[in-house]
Amino acid sequence: MARKRTEDLPDLSGLLLPRDQRMAAVEQSVLRHRSSTQVAVSLPEQIAARLACAITFDLVHAGQRLLEQDICEVLGVSRAPVREALRILERDRLIEFQARRGALVTAPTVDELRNVFDVRIALYGMLLREEMSRNPKRLAAVLDAHMPAVERSVTESTDAYATATFLLNSAISAAASNRTLADLLQSVSIQTLRYVRLGLAHHPENIPRSLESWHALRDAVAAGEVAPVVRIAEDRIERVRDAALEALEAPRTSD
Repeated sequence: MARKRTEDLPDLSGLLLPRDQRMAAVEQSVLRHRSSTQVAVSLPEQIAARLACAITFDLVHAGQRLLEQDICEVLGVSRAPVREALRILERDRLIEFQARRGALVTAPTVDELRNVFDVRIALYGMLLREEMSRNPKRLAAVLDAHMPAVERSVTESTDAYATATFLLNSAISAAASNRTLADLLQSVSIQTLRYVRLGLAHHPENIPRSLESWHALRDAVAAGEVAPVVRIAEDRIERVRDAALEALEAPRTSD
């Protein structure tokens, strides 16, 4: 007998969508830099990536419950890998477990946003300084390889741009010499993507300026200018943070 749907139970049909760039981006975060082309992705990780993508791109909404049985039925899997997948989502703070309610999708909050972006700004600046001192040519190569996709995404959608820049940032982290620093940065990447998407959706007119910032960053890397590289990156991250803050606070100011 089919379960009666209520507002707190999401439509999970989005879990069956074909793998696309959005899924690839989220999968990179779930795998923590382990390329899916180089290692076998476990079933729990595959399930976690699909659920994380649905949450990050708002196919499943904050406050909704993720029931193991429903996920099993949609994906045709047993409960054990689903349970492990939910623990991965808890690790990345996309869900929380509550007594008698199970797994609930977390809501973006101002406090979490500030904390995540404070960490990201600090770590990203450290990573760029190290890469500019150790291997600026490798950093330039990563930018050159990904910028065409970023440029194309500008005319597509906010989600496309958020995904393209996320993949670029992930590639920068993946190429970094300091693996500990890169792993720490990647550990907040999925939360960052959630807020980046929120900010871009609230202020899509910021996308052209963001693209200009990426061009300026590439030029500064090519010129070997460490301080401008860090400043340009930090300024861009702060603008995204401020746009996401506005998005979160908008409902309150309109009441």
